[in-house]
Amino acid sequence: MAMLTACDPSGFYEKNSLVNSKGWSVADKIPFELEATDTLALLNFYINIRHTTEYKFRNIFLFVDTFFPDGSQSRDTVEIILADPKGKWFGKGIGSIRSNQVLLKRGFSFPLKGHYKFRIEQGMRVPELMGIKDVGIRIEKM
Repeated sequence: MAMLTACDPSGFYEKNSLVNSKGWSVADKIPFELEATDTLALLNFYINIRHTTEYKFRNIFLFVDTFFPDGSQSRDTVEIILADPKGKWFGKGIGSIRSNQVLLKRGFSFPLKGHYKFRIEQGMRVPELMGIKDVGIRIEKM
């Protein structure tokens, strides 16, 4: 699984991971890690998702696990709407690929300094989810 990383002036952290071209298995949990040193900064947390126009659903459900430096963890269940009811895709793109960046949390701060792990898995109840190219997270300072 390849990782793609990008930085810009407002970005604190951004990584995207390619999904298996044979399908995103329910067993595939995509990991991300970062070191948090600032507990005062207000941040926005985004989910990045890139898919083909051959993706057969209007939405995608994701499970986003957060593992905190003190050993505790939390899980968010996220629904991302990728198309309107008539099938028009949201997001940016040319040709058959669409990219979406969806705000998951606005104005949060890390409660503890230290090493954080995140894990994203698909929750669509299909063994191999076809049409998802990559998934990632972006955390930026407000």
